[in-house]
Amino acid sequence: MKYIYSLLLFTCLFALHQTTLAQISGTLTGTLTDSSGTGVGFGTVAVVQTAKKAIVTGAVTEADGRFSIKTPAAGTYFLRITALGYATLETPTFAVTDPSFSKDFGTLTLRNNTKQLKEVTVRSSRATITQEADRMVVNIAGTALAAGSTAYDVLGKSPGVFIDQDGNIQLNGRSGVTVMLNGKLTFLSARDLRTMLEGMPAENIKNIEIITNPSAKYDAEGTSGILNINLKKNTQQGMNGSLYASYNNNFKQFGYTYGGNVNYKSGRWNSFLNLDAARRVGGREATFTRIFYGTDKTTYFDQVATGNFAAEGPPSVRMGTDYSINDRHSIGATAYYITNFSKSDFLTDTYIGNAPRTYSQYIDADNINTNRFTSFTSNLHYTGKLDTLGTTLSTDLDYARITNRGDGNFYNYFTDLASGQQTRDFLYTSTPNGYDILSAKIDFTRPLSPGHKLEAGAKASRVVSDNDFRFYFNNEGLALDPKRTNHFNYRESIYAGYLNWNGKLNKRFTMQAGLRAEQTLSVGNSYTTGQVTERKYLNFFPSVFLQQKVSDDYQISYSYSRRLTRPNYGNLNPFRYYRDPYTYTEGNPYLRPQYTQAFSINQTIRKVYNLSAYYQFHRDVMSEVPILDVANATTIYTTGNLNEGHNLGITAVAPVKITRWWDTQNTTILSYNKFTTVSNEGPLVNDQVFYMLQSNHTLQLPMNIRMEMNLLYRGPAASGLYHMAPMHRVDIAFKKSFMNKKLDLTVNANDLFKGFRYYWTTNINRNVNEFDQYFRWRSVGVTLRYNFSRGSKVDEKRRNNNLEEMNRT
Repeated sequence: MKYIYSLLLFTCLFALHQTTLAQISGTLTGTLTDSSGTGVGFGTVAVVQTAKKAIVTGAVTEADGRFSIKTPAAGTYFLRITALGYATLETPTFAVTDPSFSKDFGTLTLRNNTKQLKEVTVRSSRATITQEADRMVVNIAGTALAAGSTAYDVLGKSPGVFIDQDGNIQLNGRSGVTVMLNGKLTFLSARDLRTMLEGMPAENIKNIEIITNPSAKYDAEGTSGILNINLKKNTQQGMNGSLYASYNNNFKQFGYTYGGNVNYKSGRWNSFLNLDAARRVGGREATFTRIFYGTDKTTYFDQVATGNFAAEGPPSVRMGTDYSINDRHSIGATAYYITNFSKSDFLTDTYIGNAPRTYSQYIDADNINTNRFTSFTSNLHYTGKLDTLGTTLSTDLDYARITNRGDGNFYNYFTDLASGQQTRDFLYTSTPNGYDILSAKIDFTRPLSPGHKLEAGAKASRVVSDNDFRFYFNNEGLALDPKRTNHFNYRESIYAGYLNWNGKLNKRFTMQAGLRAEQTLSVGNSYTTGQVTERKYLNFFPSVFLQQKVSDDYQISYSYSRRLTRPNYGNLNPFRYYRDPYTYTEGNPYLRPQYTQAFSINQTIRKVYNLSAYYQFHRDVMSEVPILDVANATTIYTTGNLNEGHNLGITAVAPVKITRWWDTQNTTILSYNKFTTVSNEGPLVNDQVFYMLQSNHTLQLPMNIRMEMNLLYRGPAASGLYHMAPMHRVDIAFKKSFMNKKLDLTVNANDLFKGFRYYWTTNINRNVNEFDQYFRWRSVGVTLRYNFSRGSKVDEKRRNNNLEEMNRT
């Protein structure tokens, strides 16, 4: 806490210092108006050097037309003023003699430049993809991909991105992805992140940044990279928003969602409110097969299982506001609250015997669980432009509180198939847990010279997790089971700082290099067993990016970065999660972080085709590890550290326009994965060549109906100690707009051929563990979305511009 308060104090003092410096410097001021005397807001005022005709600085006018620019170095200049709908205006030249020089240009009147144009219809089906030094940017705004879709839809269709039904995300076939919203962490579980994205219209998205090798500016967490969703800023005066409702059915269960969002902009305030309610459903049908080879006998374990899940609650609330103090400084806050109540069951029929299909025992196990989930996340932020050269300072303070109040009943019925004798064993668990997260950070950016920039920052975070899991026998009333009960408390503090530089080396090469340091302090305390696990480690995470412009149509990027993935808080808790009498999951307090070194070479051809080659080396790979108790035919699932992993592959992204009305976006991945570790019986190696084909099709049909078809095929793969069989899916959707594009109707069907089935196997010292599961991906649904606008119409004279965009012109 002391470190966090120090950061905030430093922020205030630094901003005050920069404000004082700004008062010493001279300024160029004035006001832009139209012929009626009305102020022209969001016009561009550029300071141009007379001799070289080069722009040296500039600003964007405020809503009332005023502008203020820091005086440039000594020389002769003139102002070039542009605004949408007006003719360009240039002022007479003026001479700057010293930094304290000031000049008031008074009122500058712009002339209308209105031209009558023929009607033009622009159709853009696929998103434009651009490759930067350290990221791929998928531009969503204005494309058909965004129309009538949700943020969840477009994220899942981005190159190399795969999302399962629980919201878990893979990038280029690898898990461990960090998701950010406007450059800020969401602090949400995978399932709740999916809830938020499904309630967010894709029309609100500006672009999606796919950062496979993040720079030192970002947290080192996330070995597969970062997906950053940038939302469009609301520039429409007055009120606008949308309402939506949807229904879906997976042929076993039904679900629905409904909600809306409102944006309101007036003067210096820009606010939003989102309300989203849902009934989420899911389930699975599965078979589990195990073979245990003991010293004196072999045990065969065959199980059939059915699972069901449903969660619903009151509407979640996401709200925020930003206030522009002036044209350089703004403050804002966001908050997100969600709560729901879920019910789930896992029903199994298990047969055990000493020969194939020759069983001696039958177990009917019914697990019934309920849980109340509550999450509150909030953010306070400040952004300041300290001068007209592009120096910026930003700070963020985040707080999150997440709680679960769950319990479970486990009804086990045993039948001896030889004698017919029946017995039973009832169990009960109470699993309350919660997390408190507090984080503060500060980021500073300073242009050094044309084409060069320095970034620096610091961050501190604190996490406290408390889990009081109690296990009871429930045969003759509740009796505490001390062997399986555990009260576990986990505390973690992370202190980080970074320095990052980027700039042009010459006309062809641009470089970015940085170093991030993270100090981690953690204590895991099991009050029940008295076991205390302390960790203290300092890590450095370098990153280097080199971009080469071979020609206007061919660019090459080289990158290296080091990353880590810290253990999930729940995976550190040694409590046992019960599934059936012969199967349970157990936490691992000794679990170590996973470290990854990533190398890649990316080629961009004609600005639309991308080919990436990469290699990743993983140390202490975190993976689910099945521990086999052969003598008792019991399987214990835990998360452990494998020795190392290797991932070598290529990814190709190629948009193809088949006809004027048929557009496609295609991604191909080919990689080799290898995982190694050492067991009591010797070394274990799991390797596999993996390939994935992903093709998204958009077709403009008659009657303004848009059809989308998504094809996905994943070949066999290796993950930790598991071997995964091939899987495929086909999704299809039809969308049509009514009422002058205010009402969107979408009908969709997912996994038409029921091919997205999880068939995973392990073979550890001849002992077999395999499971075949289908998670009810096949579903149909319908969605209605209504877009509305109240108050002022869009002011076409306004434009969201900044100095960087102006320099590109």
